[in-house]
Amino acid sequence: MATVEHSSKVVLGGRRGGPDVATLRQDRWWVQPVVTVSILTSFIIYSTWAAFQNKNYYVGASAHRDLISPFYSPCLANSCEPGASHGLILHFWTISPALLILLFPLGFRMTCYYYRRSYYRAFWWSPPACAVADGHKEYSGETRFPLIIQNAHRYFFYFGLVLNVILTYDAILAFNQPGIGLGVTVGTLVLVVNAALLWLYSLSCHACRHIVGGQVKSFKKHPVRYAFWTVVSKLNPKHMNLAWTSLIFVALTDVYVRLVASGALTDYRLF
Repeated sequence: MATVEHSSKVVLGGRRGGPDVATLRQDRWWVQPVVTVSILTSFIIYSTWAAFQNKNYYVGASAHRDLISPFYSPCLANSCEPGASHGLILHFWTISPALLILLFPLGFRMTCYYYRRSYYRAFWWSPPACAVADGHKEYSGETRFPLIIQNAHRYFFYFGLVLNVILTYDAILAFNQPGIGLGVTVGTLVLVVNAALLWLYSLSCHACRHIVGGQVKSFKKHPVRYAFWTVVSKLNPKHMNLAWTSLIFVALTDVYVRLVASGALTDYRLF
């Protein structure tokens, strides 16, 4: 008995991928890359400008405050304003203190697993969104220069923890009001929230989760590491939110200190 085969021709609205049709998606898939480019570009422009200003980054005893911008802490340059330094001074460095330290938080964020995905998609279109053609014909991964530097993320993570400790110390010092005593101002809360967000961003990092709980065959034999791993694992799903929140808030912290230091804004005392 002969078998009769039937076939139906399927016609799509266009070719999937290729040089002429990048995608068949009809939604506004381009919105997220545009937002990412806008925020990251704005941050880079502002932080670069702020780093080269070399002024209005510290509010000291003359204003009965102890507030320093996170962009300038620790203040290690020979040009640091009186009271801004924690003691260690590099006398050979006479230009902006921010240019001496911003490399480390920048390196930490640039090599961050989440940020990689974000700016790979937004700036390089590799790919710009799901089901959208890649903007490049070839892909070599992170095996060549400069992307091979991404493998240094763990080391930048360690430097980031050191900076978090210093910024936490700055937040504690902000409770001191020279000539008045201990108290809380709006600036105190700003520095405390900034330090807390940076800690949450760091602890929710994928590398942190691996460092805390990786290469362990039995958590039963490592109860302390298991406890830390549990906490970090709960933070990890929020890493994206914390990445953006901490990025925006650290810039706003610099803005606040800058405005107070320049006299454009009053740092009100709460109690």
